Amino acid sequence: MNFDPTNNISWQFGHRGRVAVFIDGNNLFHAARFHNIDIDYNKLLRVLLGDGRLLRAFFYTGVDVGAERQQGFLLWMRRNGFRVIQKELKTFYDGTRKANLDVEIAVDMLSLAGRYDTAVLVSGDEDFVYAVNAVAYKGCRVEIAGFRSNTAPKLIDVADYFIDLGEIADKVRKELPHGARYDETGQPAFLNHGAEAQGNHHPSPDGHGNGFANAPAARVVIEADLEEEADHFDPSPDLIRVTDEH
Repeated sequence: MNFDPTNNISWQFGHRGRVAVFIDGNNLFHAARFHNIDIDYNKLLRVLLGDGRLLRAFFYTGVDVGAERQQGFLLWMRRNGFRVIQKELKTFYDGTRKANLDVEIAVDMLSLAGRYDTAVLVSGDEDFVYAVNAVAYKGCRVEIAGFRSNTAPKLIDVADYFIDLGEIADKVRKELPHGARYDETGQPAFLNHGAEAQGNHHPSPDGHGNGFANAPAARVVIEADLEEEADHFDPSPDLIRVTDEH
């Protein structure tokens, strides 16, 4: 069933009860990049929580121990109500670097079942179908959140609700610097009407500014390094801490 947080009865009248959120960080990161969306994790959590009561929010990710920027992001996540579960990235023969945390996610979902009423799994990975069914058999409601084109149909089918992040992108997207906007493709852009772009200097993923200040081009689009997951994570200072209840 598709999920509409503005019309859904259970959302409006508080039937979701205690909510546990499980975020497959790597899966969400790549899906969001595919859709040119820079996720604001505090906004995302508020949307996923709705009028429910947060039990705990988990964030699972592979880490590069030498990436200081990523470590800074994970520290911010911990300080803002997320329980971070991490595993060091492994380098494979073809040069790719991955860390699989599917088992950790499934185990946590099952071990906490009974302490929450609603589980929200943020992932599009079909490998979670069995775990979702197992949690549902324990009497918990399970919602899947993700971008429809990046979410396995079988995973959507076994969920009680599907939250299409693409349809609510404006509710979970980071705010852009002053003077910037999102273009028709969903990418951040700046129009200077033929003159040099004016604006404040804002930190970018690479630490050298996002290019909006004094940019000579009429349209500037932020690009991030495909190899650095942490590059898309730049929490703004006005984010609100989420209460972590037991």
